[in-house]
Amino acid sequence: MNDSDAQRLIQVLTEIRDDQRVQLERQAEALAVQREQADMAKRQLERAERIQQRAEAIQDRSAQMISVARRIVLVVVPVLVLLIVYVSWLLFRR
Repeated sequence: MNDSDAQRLIQVLTEIRDDQRVQLERQAEALAVQREQADMAKRQLERAERIQQRAEAIQDRSAQMISVARRIVLVVVPVLVLLIVYVSWLLFRR
C-alpha cells in the first residue's frame, strides 16, 4: 500500500465518518419531530377525553331534565283537563 492508497483510504473513511454524523443528526431531528407528534397526539387525546366527559355530563343532566318534565306533564295535564271540564261545566250549566 503506497501513500496515495493510504490517502485515498483515509479520505474514504473520513467521508464515511462525516456521512454517519450527518445521518445521526438527521435521526436526532426525526426523533425530535416524532416526540413532538407524540406529545401533540397525547394532548389531543386528553382534550378529547375531557370533551367526552363534558358531553356525558350534559347528557346526564338532559336525561334528568326530561325525566322531571315527564313527571310534571303527568301531573299538569290531568289538572288542566279537570280545570277545562270545570270551566266548561260552569259556562254551560246555566
